[in-house]
Amino acid sequence: MSRTFTREETRRLAAILADTAQAEVMPHFRNLPEGAVRGKSSARDLVTDADEAAERMISARLAKLYPGAVLIGEEASTRNPALLNMLVDADLAFLIDPIDGTRNYVAGLPLFGMMIAACHRGDVIAGVIYDPVHRDAALAVRGEGAWVEYEHGRQAALAVASPAPPSEMDGMIATGALPEPLRTTVNSHLSRLGSTASLRCAAHEYRMLAAGHCHIAFYNQLTAWDHAAGWLLHREAGGYAAHFDGSPYKPTHRSGGLLYAPDAGSWHAARKALLGEE
Repeated sequence: MSRTFTREETRRLAAILADTAQAEVMPHFRNLPEGAVRGKSSARDLVTDADEAAERMISARLAKLYPGAVLIGEEASTRNPALLNMLVDADLAFLIDPIDGTRNYVAGLPLFGMMIAACHRGDVIAGVIYDPVHRDAALAVRGEGAWVEYEHGRQAALAVASPAPPSEMDGMIATGALPEPLRTTVNSHLSRLGSTASLRCAAHEYRMLAAGHCHIAFYNQLTAWDHAAGWLLHREAGGYAAHFDGSPYKPTHRSGGLLYAPDAGSWHAARKALLGEE
């Protein structure tokens, strides 16, 4: 891998998200005018004027900082799905989720985030997950660890939870996008875990996971902007993740599911508990 990203570059990504949050996201939180919310693929898949304005601002700032980089935003990709195909060969590409947890944002719940992942030829090399409400960022640089930077400059390293048996695991589990009969299988096995929840916001679920506040996460819908930054955050915090069949994840993958755990042993135990397979 020839293209790398530094901590200072990653902090610049966080600064872009922070500036955009103050300019375009927070002014409209609990203040969305009539007509500012629309459905995309379904009534549960929402976009707001704030999502679109935030993506435009983030993209413009990235284009100025990195001329020639490929910019793949969630809303732009909805209009032009072929953008995602550029990830494989791009020397530098950015995956942008302007507001993750839009349903929470629309509902007035302060549980949403903003994400950027930097990629080199289909590999994630840096990621940021920003919390616009508390104004802090979780950052990761490939090979250099993961950490949180708070608004007033304090930093703290991130580390995943210690391994635990399935009966003591706390999990962030999303089964709504699973096909049958897998959905019924997983739902019928959730009681094998210590507890399960869904925040309807991958940004905050990944931050909890990388900080050790839960043990596992389980996803099926693999839109790249939802997972690339969080995958690296978890990996650099010491965690282990793979597709349901055990193969490694890349943001170019659009199927196969994702299961996260503190280590490989916990991953296999969680997989057996949820899928009922070795």
